[in-house]
Amino acid sequence: MWFANFFIAGSITMVLPFISLYIEEFGSFSDSYVQTWSGWVFGITFVTAFIFSPIWGRIGDKYGRKKILIISALGLGLSVLLMGFANSVWELFLLRLFMGVFTGFIPMSQAMISTQTPKRIAGQVLGTLQTGSITGALMGPLLGGALADAFGYASTFKWISITIFLSGIIVLVGVKEILIQFSDDNKEQASYSTKEVLMHIIRNPVLLVVMLISTLVQVAHFSIQPILSLYVAEIHGPASIAFYSGMAFSAAGLGNLLMAKRWGRLGDRIGYTKIMIFLLFMAGIVYLPGAFVTNIWQLVVLRFLLGISIGGLVPVRVAYIRQEAPLSMQGEVLGYNTSLRFLGNIIGPALGGMLSGFFGFSAVFFVTSGLLLIGGFIMLGAWYKHEYEGKRTHSLSSS
Repeated sequence: MWFANFFIAGSITMVLPFISLYIEEFGSFSDSYVQTWSGWVFGITFVTAFIFSPIWGRIGDKYGRKKILIISALGLGLSVLLMGFANSVWELFLLRLFMGVFTGFIPMSQAMISTQTPKRIAGQVLGTLQTGSITGALMGPLLGGALADAFGYASTFKWISITIFLSGIIVLVGVKEILIQFSDDNKEQASYSTKEVLMHIIRNPVLLVVMLISTLVQVAHFSIQPILSLYVAEIHGPASIAFYSGMAFSAAGLGNLLMAKRWGRLGDRIGYTKIMIFLLFMAGIVYLPGAFVTNIWQLVVLRFLLGISIGGLVPVRVAYIRQEAPLSMQGEVLGYNTSLRFLGNIIGPALGGMLSGFFGFSAVFFVTSGLLLIGGFIMLGAWYKHEYEGKRTHSLSSS
């Protein structure tokens, strides 16, 4: 599964560096036209992914997640392959829209691994799994740019589709799923209605907050991404702008890669909620100095620290959901969690662009830092009221 996630993440991110350049090949367009459509083409995938993630999660709960992973790989591979034959911006836009229907491969793989893993090591295993997608995401843009230079944009889409189809073959041949069978005397139901799943989330305040934090974290992660290259140019100048922008992007991924497994293992030992609280405060603190950097290396170091903190939140959140949601509804609950993540992917770039446009780059760092710190306080309050205080009260009453 690690290799499948590596190929999928790498394949999806391969096309990101040259989507706007590919659009330019469709005709003689103005800069504003290309920039506007680049945003729409990039973002539309997350809109459909937001809608379909809970649906795939529910189907996976009922029929098995391995089948959904194979369908997802086929859908992704087909959509990317057809992008290589697109002749207009509208065709590319519609294919990216179609691609969003099948974009939940990595979250679905997390759901599958979480159900196949003992609770005591779920965080460590999910952290290991995440390193596959992070490594692919780090290498994808570099490899995609090299392929585009060597073979052209259209041919690169076709080559990328092969690696996605390969991921589906890896799952088909190399992954075995053990379907959970529920006996008549088992306390857990074999299936739940959508209403029951939603009520389970609402009645568990900490779980609800953890899922809402998913949106907040993605807003924080994506708020700076559309304008990061412009910010690098402002503090460093135009020399080698692509290289230094890539370095700033990759620094966060490197921090994520180095620490994701370690945070997951620590969550297994001392509790996932405590780790999430600590990482939210850490992310909020390291985000703020980005508004005051005066050279590129300061920004790179802060991006690395941000990757360490935000990267650990993903496996720890999924492990917590694995702990709190019954097995037969975990796919759908994780589907809603994925939808909330994609919602953050939509809000983040829009928020960052608006803040920088009206108030300057520094405002993005101030607001995003504040949102992360507020999230940390909300998480702390939910944990104290519903977990720490509840256990303390139960312990005293037992005594």
